[in-house]
Amino acid sequence: MQIKTVEIFKTNVRNENDTNKAIAFLLSLYQNYKINFDLEDDEKILRVEANQPEIETNKIIHCMVGLGYSCERIE
Repeated sequence: MQIKTVEIFKTNVRNENDTNKAIAFLLSLYQNYKINFDLEDDEKILRVEANQPEIETNKIIHCMVGLGYSCERIE
């Protein structure tokens, strides 16, 4: 059975340059994750999907903050 885990985060990325930078950095750490942003959403949603039981949410938040963005997990 395939396990699929999805986490979503509220961010303050502004544009496609921001999202490209963040995605490239996160994928360099997590090659097996599927990562995308929804810039149309007011909360600039970051969506992370993985075929494993857990996603390292705290590390993702830490990485986004390190890149200069706010990032908060949405329950």
